Amino acid sequence: MTISSLVVLLDLIGTFVFAVSGAQAAKESKLDIFGITMIAFITACGGGIIRDLCLDVTPPVGISYWPYLALTIFATILVIGFFSHIEKLKFPVLFFDAIGLSIFSVAGAQKSLLLGFNYEVAILLGMISAIGGGILRDIILKQIPAVLRKEIYGSAALVGAALFSIGHYFGLDSGLGTIIGVLTCFLIRYLSMKKKWDLPTF
Repeated sequence: MTISSLVVLLDLIGTFVFAVSGAQAAKESKLDIFGITMIAFITACGGGIIRDLCLDVTPPVGISYWPYLALTIFATILVIGFFSHIEKLKFPVLFFDAIGLSIFSVAGAQKSLLLGFNYEVAILLGMISAIGGGILRDIILKQIPAVLRKEIYGSAALVGAALFSIGHYFGLDSGLGTIIGVLTCFLIRYLSMKKKWDLPTF
């Protein structure tokens, strides 16, 4: 698999997982089907759209490539149809959000490097790809975005993007770098929820 194909695959997987997260949050907020679909799309594609605009990729793939919308609609149907099963997960929204966060942090960094940008841009846009949609979702649903609270969220995405970028700099295989970045970000985020780790507040 080429690096460009891997970026697209990660982007699509992250889109679906974030769409499930957004649809779940919207369903819990008792929005109608249009509202659920819109929140799912914003959560799934918001960060990627911001990333693409920063990279001068226009129009952003989130609104120009049909699988993104298709995955959003599928995720919405899945959440509505199997809400009772998804709800049984201990942290349904946060669990899917952690997976999406991990995938997008690396996918954003990968795309930035693929387009020839430097490592600073790759790390920062990897983080923005991961947290942008969740911030927009929380604001619309009148919640303080998780990244702005004391929870370990944006910093986990920053670590995931940084690890992939460091591996790329030292010539590490892209697939292995992806696995390391995604798993590290997910473990940091998941353990922070499970162990109730927080960043210090002042």
